[in-house]
Amino acid sequence: MTEERSELSLAFARVLFVNGQATDQIVDSIRRLTSKLGLKADLLPRWGELQLRSENEGTPQTAYVEADPVGVDMDRVVSTMQAVADIETGRLSPEQASKRLEEVAKAPPAPAWLFALAAAAGAVALAIIFGIQHEVTALLIFLSAGAGAFVRRAIARMSANIFLQPFCAALLAGLIGGLAVHYQLSTALRLVVVCPCMVLVPGPHILNGTIDLIGGRIHLGAARLIYAALVVVAISTGLLLGLTLLDASLPIDPPGHAVPLWLDVVAAGVAVVCYSVFFSTPLRMLPWPVAVGMLAHALGCHDRARGRRGNWGAGGLHRRRLAAHTGVSSRPLAVCGYRLRFRGLDDTGRLRLQDDERTDADRRHGASDFGACRGDDR
Repeated sequence: MTEERSELSLAFARVLFVNGQATDQIVDSIRRLTSKLGLKADLLPRWGELQLRSENEGTPQTAYVEADPVGVDMDRVVSTMQAVADIETGRLSPEQASKRLEEVAKAPPAPAWLFALAAAAGAVALAIIFGIQHEVTALLIFLSAGAGAFVRRAIARMSANIFLQPFCAALLAGLIGGLAVHYQLSTALRLVVVCPCMVLVPGPHILNGTIDLIGGRIHLGAARLIYAALVVVAISTGLLLGLTLLDASLPIDPPGHAVPLWLDVVAAGVAVVCYSVFFSTPLRMLPWPVAVGMLAHALGCHDRARGRRGNWGAGGLHRRRLAAHTGVSSRPLAVCGYRLRFRGLDDTGRLRLQDDERTDADRRHGASDFGACRGDDR
């Protein structure tokens, strides 16, 4: 009887653990579950396994189950937590709980088409937040991220390697981004390259690993963060490989673009919805994270706007100090700075020049710009 209760408790813990639930909440839920089942036990989660230590008539016993916390499925987590609550209140017997848990563990994730649509829309929403300005680039980002999502689902059916999915999706994004750069369909921001890879970053694992470290679970927290870091390495490797194959590169310090507050907030809300689809969050739970995400971006835009005003003021002070040392007035320095900042956009309103084109343009027009500045000074 004790062995059956231990196995049931471990089964509950495993479903929560492998689907992204926070460790503290898992331990607390299993403690309440074992207490209801009349079992005095403690759960010890580690990367790769869960241990349940209990006592049977004064004799200590330990049960194990293999578990790798590499997935995130909030629908399974919510259903499992509800089953634990139902057992506590007596609405669910242990026998019924075992059957329900099997159904929860086999619950399918979001359909492939919905997963791909969320990846595509989420990547475009992130591109809007970072200042995308051209419809063609947005369409390429949409297609690249959506195709990457289909690739990830296809690879998941063929291979159990947890790093192959993000690597191949990032490789595809690098190839598409490299083609866009080659045919001058990408701005200096390279959002067509970066945004499809942003939706691959393992944010929940970074968060859970950090929480575990703060809570003193050093081994588990470090293992989670190492796993997340390896996923990031796989993404970076695939992306850079795709760009290298097409002789493209990423700019070190690309210029940014201001985004209207209302557009930034709406894009943030869309991104939150898309990430909720990635993690199979139940629809009834969407309003709260969407509202928080939009509010956070609204406050962040306000802070960025204040920072931009401060930077412009500091820039003006810097120009005046430079003028005092060089003998050139601050007005032509400001004009030159403005022309250098916006030279990437030509008179016909095409996309910004690529990095190599900007270098050539700077070389051709540098002397005339300086002459114009000196002319203004005279």
